[in-house]
Amino acid sequence: MFEDQLQAVQELLTTNEKFRQLHDQYQAVKSEIDTNGLTRDQFSLERLKKQKLMLKDQMAILLNQHTS
Repeated sequence: MFEDQLQAVQELLTTNEKFRQLHDQYQAVKSEIDTNGLTRDQFSLERLKKQKLMLKDQMAILLNQHTS
């Protein structure tokens, strides 16, 4: 995630509490999908995937504001 902007991501993780919270939530949802995705029903799995994308979009907005 955001491989081309790793330095900016690291800066935000240390200086921006909102970005850090979003990142932590993203990692938790990603882990849930990776760990339990095969045992979840399709509706639940799709909900988690949408949540993950929403979190990533929110982080992207903060990242773009930081690098502009």
